Formats: sequence, structure tokens, C-alpha cells
Amino acid sequence: MDRVAVVTGASRGIGRAIALELGQAGCRVVVNYSRSAAAAEAVAAELEERGLALQADVSQEAEVEQLVRQTLEHWGRIDILVNNAGITRDGLLLRMKTADWLAVLDLNLTGVFLCTRAVAKVMLKQKSGRIINITSVAGQMGNAGQANYSAAKAGVIGLTRTVARELASRSITVNAIAPGFIETEMTASLDATPILALIPLARYGTAAEVAGMARFLGTDPAAAYITGQVFNVDGGMVMA
Repeated sequence: MDRVAVVTGASRGIGRAIALELGQAGCRVVVNYSRSAAAAEAVAAELEERGLALQADVSQEAEVEQLVRQTLEHWGRIDILVNNAGITRDGLLLRMKTADWLAVLDLNLTGVFLCTRAVAKVMLKQKSGRIINITSVAGQMGNAGQANYSAAKAGVIGLTRTVARELASRSITVNAIAPGFIETEMTASLDATPILALIPLARYGTAAEVAGMARFLGTDPAAAYITGQVFNVDGGMVMA
């Protein structure tokens, strides 16, 4: 049976690349989106019969439950979850509004928790599954002006390792990918010069390179014995 993957925030950027990569690997893919309906439908159209665009704000528990329910009604199972949806609301600590702190934590961390909890129930019954969380180098090394984003992404790493321990007995793996600076809409406006000085490979990464790691962790038989790990796709920025 074809594997079914749910990719959150899959209408553009890294999420789009992961959805298409999993489709190329033979998966049926739920292209989740919050507001970008046209973009999500376009991704689903590229996947042809293997794509299904479904709306849900993953920071909202009821909408996550509906997303899982609709997936099961359409395809009957969930084998892969990629928690990719995220936002930024940057600002220095003393100027950061509480609303911006909460908005980022709600989507980037609580959203991962809600989706993981909902899908884990399905995977536990199946006694199999692979969960992939998109974190960031900001969650490992911090980044000035991103207290909310860095805190959320660090939280994703802790959540990944804890859930990996809890679900391992049912052959469910849980891993994280920590991208560095990737060529997306989020990095297009940044001054590249000081950033590239921090990257040993001296270039931005591509969404396809992150998607390749997601494909490995989500579909490759060789990844079946890997869980609770964080894989950096960052050109060497973080070496620990």
C-alpha cells in the first residue's frame, strides 16, 4: 500500500519541496495550508492523484483533529508526518510584543505538539510511522532578534527527543531536521554577506536539499533504526 504523508505548511518554501519530494518517492501527500489555498492547490495539482490540499491552522486543536480525520476519510492511514508549518515575528527582546511571542510559540511549537499527538494515535494503532519535525539552527545556537523563534525551535528539539522515547516501542521514529539559511521567501530580504561568512560551504542551502533529508528519514528503509536525532542541513554552520 502507498504510504500517506501529511506535510504541514506545504504550500510554499521548504514544505512545498518536501511534499513534492515525498510524492516522487511514491507517497500520497496531504498538502496542508492555513491561508494560501491557491498555492496549496497548485502543489496538489503537481502531485496529481497523489496530492490532496487540506486547510487547517495547526495551532488550533480542533482544526488539527479535523485535518487528521479528513486524511483518514480520504486515504485511510497516515504513515509520515512532517511538522513544517511555522512563522516569524522578529524583534529584539525589549521591543518584542507579547502577542508576537505567543503567536510564534503557538504555531511553531504548540502546533508541532498538537499534530504529533493527533497523528501518534493513528500510528500507534498501525504500529508504525515516521515523524519529522522541522526545527532550525536558531534553536541550537540562538539568533539575535528571534527570541520567540529560537525558543520555539529549541522546544521542538526537546519535544522530538521525548516523543521518540515514548513511541519507539511501536516502531515509530521521531527525528528533526535543522535547516540553516535556505533560499526561500523568508531569506530573500536578508543581507547575505555577513551570513555567508558564518557558513563553511559559503552559500545558502536549497529547499530541495532539506527535502532530500526528509525523504530519507520518511521513506528510506535505511532510516528505520534512526530516532531521536537532529540532522543539520546548514552548510556546516553548527558543528557539535
